Amino acid sequence: MNSSIFSSKILLFGEYSIVLNSIGFAIPYPLYEGRLNLKAANEDKDSQKKILEYIEYIKIKEKNLPGFDWLKINKDVTNSLFFKSNIPQGYGLGSSGALVAAFYDRYAKKKIYPNQKLTKNQLQKLKNIFSEMESYFHGESSGIDPLNCYLGLPVLIKSQNEIQIKKMPKEKKLGYGGIFILDSGNSSDTSSMVSLFHKKMEDENFNLMMKNQFIKYTKICINEFISGNFNSLFHSTKILSRITLNNFQPMIPKNFIKLWMEGLRTNDYIFKLCGSGGGGFLLGLTLDLKKTFKILKDHKKEVIYKF
Repeated sequence: MNSSIFSSKILLFGEYSIVLNSIGFAIPYPLYEGRLNLKAANEDKDSQKKILEYIEYIKIKEKNLPGFDWLKINKDVTNSLFFKSNIPQGYGLGSSGALVAAFYDRYAKKKIYPNQKLTKNQLQKLKNIFSEMESYFHGESSGIDPLNCYLGLPVLIKSQNEIQIKKMPKEKKLGYGGIFILDSGNSSDTSSMVSLFHKKMEDENFNLMMKNQFIKYTKICINEFISGNFNSLFHSTKILSRITLNNFQPMIPKNFIKLWMEGLRTNDYIFKLCGSGGGGFLLGLTLDLKKTFKILKDHKKEVIYKF
């Protein structure tokens, strides 16, 4: 089957701020990837069942979406269509986003191609389409995950209506510091975390904290990362990490709160949420990867960017 491969994504900064129509920055993460495939074997039957259920959803929602090639879809379904992926589900890496990107890429009749120079209107149109298509998985979706997976490029979200493709600072392959992800050992349910966030937003103090602290430092962190000011980024991320610890504890896996606090105390590393939280990966920042990985030797980790 001639289908494209789509990588996972990581939201470096902007968890929950993009829910409030504010800033975020997402990057592709090609260590994990997925693609549509045919001839599902026994181990792929669950994926096959899920994509059939997703197709039924698309049928209902198609009036709000671009036309799809149903002859091709039905032909692929008869040939045991499934989504072949090694992207861990419930880990904040865009497993559903990659599936949505793959489905749009193969079946949309008048698709916007990712390898062309996209206008602001085209980016916005893609985001809106993907938002509708991905809502099946989370109850609501910003559309950013599938957009990032589809483009395979860093995406700066300034608001729901302002999206830009951005270059990352050049990575130093031999750099001492870096950004990494740490496996919490448990998956998370994005929709329940987002529902909890909306409930917390009903509290006036939490609402003010989001606007006056969380979003403020998210913007600072994004600007410092894009500018390559990594020492300043570490300091600003530490402030953001403490804000998260004080206000988002239900989103931090309980058995990692002590480790989170220890990083803040020692300055050896800083943790933040990777996506909606509740499980999956934690995102870490350190000025000394070698030392930090010795400290965290009992945990599964992966470097995603060196500086």
